[in-house]
Amino acid sequence: MIRRIKPQRPGPIGIDFGSRSVKLIQLGSDRTRVIDAVRWDISGDQPREPKQRREQLAIALKKAREGRAFRGRDAVICLSAPELLVQNVRVAKVPSAELDRLVRQEAAARVSYPIEETEVRYFEAADVRQGDSTKREVILLACRRGGLNNMLEVVAEAGLRPAAIDVEPAALLRCYAQQCRRDEDQQQRVMFVHVGGTSAVVVIAKGADPLFIKYIDMSGQQMDEAVARHLGMELAEATALRRHNGDRRVDQQDPEVAASVAEAVRPAIERLAGELSLCARYHSVTFRGQPISRVVLSGGEATASLVEAIAPRLDLKCELGDPLRSHEIAVQTGRRGQWDVATGLALREIGGG
Repeated sequence: MIRRIKPQRPGPIGIDFGSRSVKLIQLGSDRTRVIDAVRWDISGDQPREPKQRREQLAIALKKAREGRAFRGRDAVICLSAPELLVQNVRVAKVPSAELDRLVRQEAAARVSYPIEETEVRYFEAADVRQGDSTKREVILLACRRGGLNNMLEVVAEAGLRPAAIDVEPAALLRCYAQQCRRDEDQQQRVMFVHVGGTSAVVVIAKGADPLFIKYIDMSGQQMDEAVARHLGMELAEATALRRHNGDRRVDQQDPEVAASVAEAVRPAIERLAGELSLCARYHSVTFRGQPISRVVLSGGEATASLVEAIAPRLDLKCELGDPLRSHEIAVQTGRRGQWDVATGLALREIGGG
């Protein structure tokens, strides 16, 4: 009997909705080759009304796919800072069924909307000592179902099939965890920092297991505003100036412009470094034993100059993340760090069918 070998399916399309752009990336069946990747910038202000924002994102998603090489309709999307509550909490050490109830109670005390309208998930981090007792540290994740449904409608309106919904911190960790497959790498504790257009997220993990997640008030928008104030420019001009300067190699930058931009964003970078130091301190006090081995900065706002500015303030080894380091790429990607979340989504395993 002759058996037909079914062609292997490519991975899903990872879709990262940002405040300024939507990024799509799809990997081949073995997850080592990029089939296609595109960033589509969203022009204009973000609408206040959810329906208008949904229409804006659906249009951007449709335009981003036009004439591209993406295969199939399966897509993985994620929730991020605007829709997501993330918080490390401690609860009693109890069996799994009881733990679910305790975490839901914690969520009910923290969300600003009815718990009946809330989706609740959590990661179990580790057992920690609190006084004379042992507690269970968990990372609480909660969102309102309305926001979740809005994201699903955006994808459906664009002609895609939502195959899975993830959260931004998990996608970020999955992206870099697939690069660290040695036993030695799995045992290290690493701080991953994604700096985006409107927020930054910190994930401290041991291998592929998260220990701590926190969103912090630091973003590219704040740095753009700082440049605009410092140089007396319109915000759009400051955004373009800072980005174009950051995308050039150091030896190609205008020294005067680089110095002015660096001076303008210095307070914001110091604030970011201060927040990261607090995160590292929380880790060292809560999860005793092994220290953080390095800090990986990525996201659309991560540059070599940001790494150089952050490293001496943290007294930790810092490096610029490359989420596509182990992939075969035949398309233009621009700043590699901006693909971290989308790549993590594209790596998400989904069911067959």
